[in-house]
Amino acid sequence: MRALTAVRPSARQVAWQSMGFYAFIHFGMNTMTDREWGVGGEDPALFDPSDLDVDQWMSVIAAAGMTGAILTAKHHDGFCLWPSQVTAHSVAAARWQEGKGDLVRLAADAARRHGLKFGIYLSPWDRTEASYGSGKAYDDFFVCQLEELLSGYGEIFSVWFDGANGEGPGGAYQEYDWERYYAVVRRLQPGAVISVCGPDVRWCGNEAGHTRPDEWSVVPAALRDVERVADRSQRADDGAFSRLVRSDEEDLGSREALAGRLDDLVWYPAEVNTSIRPGWFYHRNEDNSVRSADELFDLWCDAVGGNACLLLNVPPDARGHVAAPDVASLAGLGERIRAWRNGVLDADIELSSGEPRTRSGESVADQSVLTRLAADTAAPYLWRPEAFDAVPTASLVFGDPTEVGAVVIREDITQGQRLERVVVIGVSEGSDRVLAEANSVGYQRILRFPPRVVDKVKVRIEASRGRPAIRTLAVIDADAAWPRK
Repeated sequence: MRALTAVRPSARQVAWQSMGFYAFIHFGMNTMTDREWGVGGEDPALFDPSDLDVDQWMSVIAAAGMTGAILTAKHHDGFCLWPSQVTAHSVAAARWQEGKGDLVRLAADAARRHGLKFGIYLSPWDRTEASYGSGKAYDDFFVCQLEELLSGYGEIFSVWFDGANGEGPGGAYQEYDWERYYAVVRRLQPGAVISVCGPDVRWCGNEAGHTRPDEWSVVPAALRDVERVADRSQRADDGAFSRLVRSDEEDLGSREALAGRLDDLVWYPAEVNTSIRPGWFYHRNEDNSVRSADELFDLWCDAVGGNACLLLNVPPDARGHVAAPDVASLAGLGERIRAWRNGVLDADIELSSGEPRTRSGESVADQSVLTRLAADTAAPYLWRPEAFDAVPTASLVFGDPTEVGAVVIREDITQGQRLERVVVIGVSEGSDRVLAEANSVGYQRILRFPPRVVDKVKVRIEASRGRPAIRTLAVIDADAAWPRK
């Protein structure tokens, strides 16, 4: 038990998880050539967006309720969106802005103008660079590009690596020096998480937006194996992979799954990445296949409400604009998220033991402070049931019969991930009915259920790893939990 609760997140992981929802921006040479994967060596003159508007990108992203944006600074084709000093294959050779532009700079500055954090994706596979497959010479090249991006564009919240590893010239294979890359990130951007092929944030296992029924942050250290992640990364130039769901290994962190591994555990939380379209780059023929606001809201509830962060790809078109169908869906998503946050119901809370306390240990008389959906992970209130309380229970009592549609539970993850079994019960006219149940909670769990009129909702903790550490218990109005327009 102690081994499980002793595994805690780093400060950078806590800050990342509190972001919840942010954007991927796939934009580059592939946008101009209408491809998913470029072949390398494309004429830089082809990169010439006719009406680039990075503020429009960031405005749309912020309106959707996102907190940051990760730009594909270089995809597999090797074309750089900044004037890299170690290759001629960049915007410096493009017609766009007469070769004087720096799209990474424009995007980073625009993100911050709109209150968004900024991150970068840098493909380890480069289909243009002649040194790819040569070993250390290519690692030197890659590190130079990484240093350029991490030292010249302000604070970076995420460095996103995938395991793409195709052939180099003559079929040469490049073995990436991941530890060297990680050291560069830690030196230049110590607050940034290294995601997917990295030690801080793990891939959820698919690109369809699927979340496991119970997502655990405390998992075997072997899940950091980059080769395993690379083996499951996209290998085909098509849009099918982004909607593919794999269902194997659904349980990564229960006691049963961790049996015999308690001496080799890490805090390795999940990120759910998916695209608003079938592909990752913009294609006009996908304008009728953009995910609807309702589908995006369901994805958001499942991912952000499933102890994960949601990385949603929003690819601008060849003009340099987020296209109208995407804008409409994202605007609708933002409306739904704002309604959800405003849908927290007023309730009196009755706790079976203990009471809310500040982080300094002072008791709080108003127990309803636990219903606040504070975005900050350092929210000042915490409920720790007494050790003798075998089944800690919180009852949220309404003044009148009320139609409810979801319950939000948040743990204080700085104390580890402790909850192993929670049951949500609706009480109406003295009769109990189970509304939802889950095994894991973590940073946040949104448990939605068919709308039901109740007088009271009880959240019962049936199993935990030591004393629970709860920072939020809230009930959401049915209309906000299940918006349909």
